[in-house]
Amino acid sequence: MPDLPTPQNTAEAALFSECWDAVLSYADLCTSGSTAATQLATEAFSLGMREARAAEATPGRSAGRRPARLPRIPLLLTAVRNTAATWESQGHGHRLDPELRLWLNSDKATRYTGPPLRRPLALRGLRDLQEPDAALLWLAEVEALPLSVAARRLGLDPAAAAEELDQVRGLFRDRCHRNHLDTPMDAQCRSYARLLDAVTRSPAADTPKDLSRHLARCVECAEAASCLRLHGGGLPAALAGGVIGWGGLAYLERRRRAAEVRLGAGRPGPADSEPPNPGAHKARVVRNGLLVAAVLVSLLALAVSMMPGGGTDNGAVSPGDSADREPVAQPRPSAPPASSADTSPSTSREPSDTGARSTSRPSAGKNPATTAQGTSPSAAPGADKGEAPACRVRYELVSEWPDGFQATVTVTTVRALDSWRVAWSFRDGQKVGQMWDASFAQKGSRVTATAADYNKSVRAGGSLALGFLASRQGENTAAYDFTLNGRSCAKA
Repeated sequence: MPDLPTPQNTAEAALFSECWDAVLSYADLCTSGSTAATQLATEAFSLGMREARAAEATPGRSAGRRPARLPRIPLLLTAVRNTAATWESQGHGHRLDPELRLWLNSDKATRYTGPPLRRPLALRGLRDLQEPDAALLWLAEVEALPLSVAARRLGLDPAAAAEELDQVRGLFRDRCHRNHLDTPMDAQCRSYARLLDAVTRSPAADTPKDLSRHLARCVECAEAASCLRLHGGGLPAALAGGVIGWGGLAYLERRRRAAEVRLGAGRPGPADSEPPNPGAHKARVVRNGLLVAAVLVSLLALAVSMMPGGGTDNGAVSPGDSADREPVAQPRPSAPPASSADTSPSTSREPSDTGARSTSRPSAGKNPATTAQGTSPSAAPGADKGEAPACRVRYELVSEWPDGFQATVTVTTVRALDSWRVAWSFRDGQKVGQMWDASFAQKGSRVTATAADYNKSVRAGGSLALGFLASRQGENTAAYDFTLNGRSCAKA
């Protein structure tokens, strides 16, 4: 494993503690294995610290002028993307995710390094803010930190943080509006610019049909709409996609879930000096047309649906997750595993499972109700008929589109776990393409999700959660025949 970056002073040590987890999380998305992820994160962190030192030494700072610079975390995430581009140019692209390599060699990547007026609007708007304001916006919207935590990290009064954030959102919108007007555009886009500003200011404003049609065809104007429209919940996706670029929506979902786990388990977050986690497991992300569809949802569909009450959630951000989920707690010893062995296929990047495993697969004779979200205790062939269910499962369909959908699985376990595998079956030929908070393998209709290193320990009575994107054709009935480490799960 490569050496981690060595901070040169106390301030850099604090920066490392606060930001390493975020940097590694994005590097993990960008690479083909955990070793490569740590190497990429290490190089990127060192690059980001050099850029930060250079910015601090800029003469304009001593005269009270602030050079345009992103706040800490997005600066370091940008360094990850730039380091990945360097790897690609130097012949080390085989260590990167294949879809990232395609993106790096496309016109989409050049937007982030090309002429300033052609760069994404969210990136320009965030850079135009004062650095503390930009940091507050990023921590609250993208990192999903509670305002009190974000305020403490930035030295703000927690009691005034909500009002401060509202003001910063307004400043960000104003900067984006000004930058949108400054962007070179054709006559048709120019004719809609001021109308777009007007209809995005209020959730009650009607969107003319001709503007909606234009937003459905013009990516740049749809991008502007997502930055200007502060209501409707689209701002986090606009920031993540516009600043990070490739993988922004997947990163956004990871950070939201990481925040849920920290808060729900009562553990302090990075702002409270949580130690960095350089051994975080790589939850494999297989990107295909589904992820492309999710990106389009966040930009085009958001703008097209700007009728009153018509906000659209994108496919990678899942606001429908239950707020009462109890995430992973601190590790505790596992209960004795069951004796059966799971023959589910696994990828080379799955961690070892110390819990029990099942050889069961759904039999042809089963006919569960299509609306079932779990199974009865007898649903798993390997389970004892008289045994009480080892867990309860909640399967939630977050959103769906003509050829795909997003769903979450929340499992509450009776016993303490030091590792876990959750398996289920599909009835309609659904295929998982991307999963977060677990690695996965699918053989036929049977899917097996395996814990990541950072969430494999669950206390007795605690819950674990994972989410995924999948493709479908035709019907999309709920998953069924859920098991946890080979033991049957009942419907929650």
